Amino acid sequence: MGMPEGLTNAFSLFFLKNQLLVGGEFQAPVIIYFRILNIFELPAVKISSRMALKIIDYGTKEYDQMVKLRNDMLRKPLGLHFTKEELEKEKTDVLMGAFEDGRILGCCLLTRIDDHSVRLRQMAVPNNLQGKGMGRALMIFAENIARDMGYRTLVMHARKTAVGFYEKMGYIAKGKEFEEVTIPHFVMEKIL
Repeated sequence: MGMPEGLTNAFSLFFLKNQLLVGGEFQAPVIIYFRILNIFELPAVKISSRMALKIIDYGTKEYDQMVKLRNDMLRKPLGLHFTKEELEKEKTDVLMGAFEDGRILGCCLLTRIDDHSVRLRQMAVPNNLQGKGMGRALMIFAENIARDMGYRTLVMHARKTAVGFYEKMGYIAKGKEFEEVTIPHFVMEKIL
């Protein structure tokens, strides 16, 4: 089944009653599976043709991989580490990750602000996968999850160095630059 002409969403979705369809066989229950299409093929670089983007359960091995990636990419370079209390608060968040062959390729999470707004937090993609479509895939996934949950606005505190990426995704900077976790940030938002 091909993509309808003019469709800009780069994903094919395969799922049926919490069953994952892979190679024509139903697998163990999984939330959602996406197959990245060739739209992410860049000169001399290609993201795997099979990658699972899914919701992660708090406290699982996948969650542990997520925390390690976020710690390595977002905290350690700043001389910071997660506290037990910070991680405890994530029990009620929507935790998302991209996986291939059981290893994490990127992650982010959504934290409820109110009935209409949700905050994207802790977007992390390894350096060797940045610029190859992984962050874009995670953003589209997070936006779709937020929209499906009934949220109308997605808000974030974007690092100054990532503002250009989020602007390309349709986010608008709101207000002035501020410091968070020792580095410059901007509040950004997008109406879903």
